[in-house]
Amino acid sequence: MNVHDLLKYSVTFTHGITKAYVADITDDEMLVRAVPGSNHVAWQLGHLIASEHSLLTAVGGAMPDLPDGFAEKHGKDNIHSDDPKDFLSKKAYLGLMQKMHDAALAVIDGVDEAGLDAPAPESLRGFFPTVGSVLFMAGGHEMMHAGQIAAIRRKLGKPIAI
Repeated sequence: MNVHDLLKYSVTFTHGITKAYVADITDDEMLVRAVPGSNHVAWQLGHLIASEHSLLTAVGGAMPDLPDGFAEKHGKDNIHSDDPKDFLSKKAYLGLMQKMHDAALAVIDGVDEAGLDAPAPESLRGFFPTVGSVLFMAGGHEMMHAGQIAAIRRKLGKPIAI
């Protein structure tokens, strides 16, 4: 397995976990928080979509456009909102996530070996020194949020999904 295949596997595997964790979550349950102050599923999915878009665009990737105001609705300033009007349906989030996932795989394919070692944009270097590390985070970031979604599943009494 080469590094490109490993990056794509990480992104795809993690995306599969997220989809499994939300498969039986209803639209009404999308705004449930595991504990006060934690993030609900709707905000997390939107945050993952907006973050992947931002990170991969920053390294020159061609990503699909986000709906107007989407990044702001899923940013830190809106993290405490429980207003259903601020969020989409699960189906809409999963559709956008799939578009971002497909684009992320194309971005990974479009970076050669030397490009993986290229410095990340200055604004990202504190966390991600290289383009390769930014691409790695596409899967890593989603996995961190999958753990938060697992806690919501427990609160809702959902069965183990994986």
